[in-house]
Amino acid sequence: MNCRSEVLEVTVEARQVEEAILALLHTILLHRSTGKFHYKKEGTYSIGTVGTQDIDCDFIDFTFVRVSSEELDRVIRKAVSEFKDALSSDGMGQISLEFYQKKKSRWPFSDECIPWEVWSIKVNVVNLANEQERQICREKVGEKLGEKVINVVEVINRHEYLPKMPTQSEVDNVFDTSFKDVQPYLYKITYQITDSLGTSVSTTMRRLIKDTLAL
Repeated sequence: MNCRSEVLEVTVEARQVEEAILALLHTILLHRSTGKFHYKKEGTYSIGTVGTQDIDCDFIDFTFVRVSSEELDRVIRKAVSEFKDALSSDGMGQISLEFYQKKKSRWPFSDECIPWEVWSIKVNVVNLANEQERQICREKVGEKLGEKVINVVEVINRHEYLPKMPTQSEVDNVFDTSFKDVQPYLYKITYQITDSLGTSVSTTMRRLIKDTLAL
């Protein structure tokens, strides 16, 4: 199986890190989750509904839509918070959302986890000089996030590989069934940190802000 890989990149100030990543991860998970499966007998099932919720960002001019599952949101926020805490105030890092399915192995070997889609978000953190620059960054990051979300939806709407719907005995090999109100495909979140921000990224953001001030 070929694993599909997509890379997104955002440049934000430190206080925007969590909101920017949550907006992207929740957008992806919204399209990679189903309602809970209710099996009547082997091979016959119904799928529950998935509620949605609009989330307004505090530090970015942006509103995103997420699955209205407080359980899922807590899990995602915990992972994003750990990533943010590991980032320095002018650093770089990457957080990845990997979808996989399990392949049962014979005893004594553990199940094999086979990735089928990976989303990597590269994050560049910049320091801004004053409130005027922060306000411009607030607007510009909102515009960029809107473009990224459209890109995510376009990619997901392509007719590419998805795991086939499982039988009742195999549902845990494809979906995370630990949540009571939603059923995302099996996933894991990982991250890595780079020590310092490249000057080219910081300069690009400052040039964008200065160009806006000059208008």
